[in-house]
Amino acid sequence: MKIRATQAIMECLLEQGVDTVFGYPGGTILNVYDELYRYQDRIRHILTAHEQGAADGYARSTGKVGVCFATSGPGATNLTTGIATAYLDSSPVVFITCNVGENLLGKDAFQEVDITGIAMPITKATFLVRDARQIPDVMRQAFAVAATGRPGPVLIDFLKNVTAADQEVDYTFIPWRENRQSESLRVLTGSHEPKKPEPDDHDIEILRRMIAQAERPLLLCGGGVVRGRAHQEFRAFAEKLDAPVAITLMGGGGFPGDHPLTTGMIGMHGSRASNVACNECDLLIAVGCRFSDRVALDPATFAAQAKIVQIDVDRAEIDKNVTTDHHIIGSARRVLTLLNEGMTQYHHPEWKARILPMRAPSAAGTDARLTPQQVLETIRQRMPRDAIVATDVGQHQMWAAK
Repeated sequence: MKIRATQAIMECLLEQGVDTVFGYPGGTILNVYDELYRYQDRIRHILTAHEQGAADGYARSTGKVGVCFATSGPGATNLTTGIATAYLDSSPVVFITCNVGENLLGKDAFQEVDITGIAMPITKATFLVRDARQIPDVMRQAFAVAATGRPGPVLIDFLKNVTAADQEVDYTFIPWRENRQSESLRVLTGSHEPKKPEPDDHDIEILRRMIAQAERPLLLCGGGVVRGRAHQEFRAFAEKLDAPVAITLMGGGGFPGDHPLTTGMIGMHGSRASNVACNECDLLIAVGCRFSDRVALDPATFAAQAKIVQIDVDRAEIDKNVTTDHHIIGSARRVLTLLNEGMTQYHHPEWKARILPMRAPSAAGTDARLTPQQVLETIRQRMPRDAIVATDVGQHQMWAAK
C-alpha cells in the first residue's frame, strides 16, 4: 500500500518495537514531528534539554535500540558528542536527522551541514536519504546494524523534500523479527543481516585447557558483559573458576560489587587488589574488554607474567591494545554459555588468600570529617539492588565506580 513518507518512518519504528523516542525539534524535521503527533498514542516523545543527552542512557539501561530526533545544522552537530559516546561505549542508538532540501544541498544554505560526513568516523553506518522510496529499506538496515555484532550508533539523514507531504512510499508491514531477513534488506545490503559470530569450538577447548593448567587465574569483567546482558553467565563462570574478578569502568554492574570474589576496579583508578592480581596472575581472561589506556597503562608490561585471553564480539579489538596469547571471537553471553557447559568446579584457596585480603575496607568510619567515600557508601547502602546509577565524567565518576 502507499502511505506518506513520514508515515513510513513511524511504521518502521513500530516494526522495530520502538515505543519511545527522544528529541529536540527544529525547522527541517517538522514534517516528521507532525507525523509523530499523529502517532502519539503509540510512540511517546521525550523532549530533551540538549540533543546530546538523548536516547543513549535509554539504550544502555533497557538493552533496546534508542531513537533520537534532531534537526539540521546546529541540531545535528549538537549530537556529535552523544554519537561519539555511544560509539566508544557500544551503545545501540539510531539518530534521525533532517537536512535542507535537495535544491539547497551543497550550497551552504541556512543551517545546512554534512552530518553524515561528520558522523562517519563515530558511527557504524550513516545514510543520506534522497529518495522517499528508500525509507523502509534504510530504516530496517539502520536498526539491524545498530543492534547486531558489537552494538553502536547509526545515523539517518533525510532531506527535507523527502519528508514533504506529497511524498508517498510503497510500504508493507513486516513483523520485527522477520524484517531483518526481508528481501528488501537483502537487496540493500547484498546479504542477510550481519550476525554475531559463532565461537569456534576449538578455541573454546583451548581455553578450557589453559584454565586447567592455571594456578593463579584472574577474570576481567568488561563492558561487553553489560552490553551483552551476560551477567548471569559471567557470574556462573567466575564461581566455577573460583578466581578473583576485577572490573573495568564499563564493566560496572556486570558482576556484583559485593561478591566474595570481587577485587574492585582495575587500572589507573583501580584497587590495590585488582592491580596486584593483574601483575601476579598466570592466566588473565578478559571478557568484553578493549584494554584501554586506563586499564593497561603500559601495554608492554601489562599482566607480564600471565597468558592473556581476550573474549570479544568485535574482531577489531583483538590485539589492538594488548597482545594476547589466545582469543575467542563471539558474544560474551554465547562464549560463556559454551564455557560453562560441563565446566569443572575449580578451587584456588591459596591464590584467593593472597589477593582478596587486599580489598579496601568499608568507608564507614567515625572520623568527624565527611569524605566522598562516606557519602558514596551511604548512598550505596540505601539504594535498591536494581538501581541504575548515572554519572558525569570526572573525579566523582571514579568515586562512584570504586
